[in-house]
Amino acid sequence: MYLYGDNRKYDYTSFENDVRVEYDYILELIKPNTTVIDLGCGNGSLLKRLIDEKKVTAIGVDSSKSAFEACRKKGLKAELTEIDKPLPFADNSFDYSICNVTIQMVMYPEILLQEMKRISKYQVISFPNFAFYRNRIELLFKGRMPKYMLYFHTWYNTGHIHQLSLKDFYELVNFIGGLEILERRFIKNKSLFKDFLIKSFPNLFAQLLIFLLAKTE
Repeated sequence: MYLYGDNRKYDYTSFENDVRVEYDYILELIKPNTTVIDLGCGNGSLLKRLIDEKKVTAIGVDSSKSAFEACRKKGLKAELTEIDKPLPFADNSFDYSICNVTIQMVMYPEILLQEMKRISKYQVISFPNFAFYRNRIELLFKGRMPKYMLYFHTWYNTGHIHQLSLKDFYELVNFIGGLEILERRFIKNKSLFKDFLIKSFPNLFAQLLIFLLAKTE
């Protein structure tokens, strides 16, 4: 029995709509009237905002049947398939591919990024920074897998199977090659001092990271 549920099942039947703080930041990176694919689209809440506010032509992709059904209920175009395998889309099919807080939850993140590069001119990726200082403190003083970034789950029932830091992401981008980081954004705080720390030491103080990349080859 799982105390907080099992978020490896990706069941969206109980929350077919959501509002996340990073959505506004992602929308700022997407130009209007473009083509977008949202990989790991979940219940389609971000996808719907992109269509409504940016007037994009968009499709969502997710491996969860409940996510697929939630998207269809919203009138969204969606595909039911794994996102870290070769995708059924031609090269350069989209202006943007988006992977929001999902790259750490797939088996093959390197294939996911490679596919994003193949099918789109620009790539938008966000992920929780596992090197966040609260995780470091918990690991150092409690000697256990940090729970803070597992969002109320435990190490054995979380879908976060490939936790990564800012430095790890840079390493992956270099490994894939042919990608340029155009923008790096952080979630702003009410405190100017906290914002200063995040900008100065992002691998230590940034909790969530958002990137805009471009294909160079």
